[in-house]
Amino acid sequence: MIAVGGHEDKTGDKPILTTIAESLRVKRLVVTTLASSEAEESWRDYQRAFDDLGVSTVHLNIDQRMDALDDPRLELLEGAGGLFFTGGDQVAITAKMGGTVLCERMHQLYAQGKLLIAGTSAGASVLTETMVVSGDDEKSHRTASALLMAPGLGFLPGIVIDQHFAERGRIARLLGIVAQNPRTLGIGIDENTAIVVRGDQLEVFGAGAVYVIDGRPITHNNLSERDAERTMSVFDVRLHLLSAGDCFHLTERRPEAPGSEARSRERAAAKRG
Repeated sequence: MIAVGGHEDKTGDKPILTTIAESLRVKRLVVTTLASSEAEESWRDYQRAFDDLGVSTVHLNIDQRMDALDDPRLELLEGAGGLFFTGGDQVAITAKMGGTVLCERMHQLYAQGKLLIAGTSAGASVLTETMVVSGDDEKSHRTASALLMAPGLGFLPGIVIDQHFAERGRIARLLGIVAQNPRTLGIGIDENTAIVVRGDQLEVFGAGAVYVIDGRPITHNNLSERDAERTMSVFDVRLHLLSAGDCFHLTERRPEAPGSEARSRERAAAKRG
């Protein structure tokens, strides 16, 4: 699975789209523009970009939920190596497709290892079990400020992804989400930056940073207090800042620098010897 923070390079060297192309077992990609208000234009942009990378693309768009019920379009997934959700409004994706036969088939193929799932911007946020829909950007979070959450497509449980992260100042928003439920792991992804998730590990690539907020060590927050205008406080939250090549183990909630895993294996082998 690959989640992109938005505004990835589509005309230059295209490092993120190149990584998606190279990760496909079959060089055929379904591009879904359900989130976009300019679906055809968005599709054409990605069609040109992936064509330059030797990947054939087919377009999946659904205007109304009834269209997905009447015609599940399962044939688009057969023989495809991947599925790519474009940006826009993540609620439009779940409202049109959530719970349909098409969505269930995506889950089946992903679970079988036959389908790469990728998304950018809203298309990244929708990949998780619970997704952020709206909330204040670029200012300190208030204890009663609305953080609107909704069920996502559920490919990544226990995680919330926020995108355009540094560019739109979303650190307070993601902290608020994690503080509300410290079980949730918060992942913020900068623009032209992505994570690739393989099993229990994610790896960062691209030009920016990835922020991982772990709320399990939290000892105090004031989100349950009644003073609606009070600024949020959170104690002992853990923040990891990752750049290209860094990894993060999701179950252990442990970061790892490039090459450190190999060094760990060497140390373990030396002890055994």
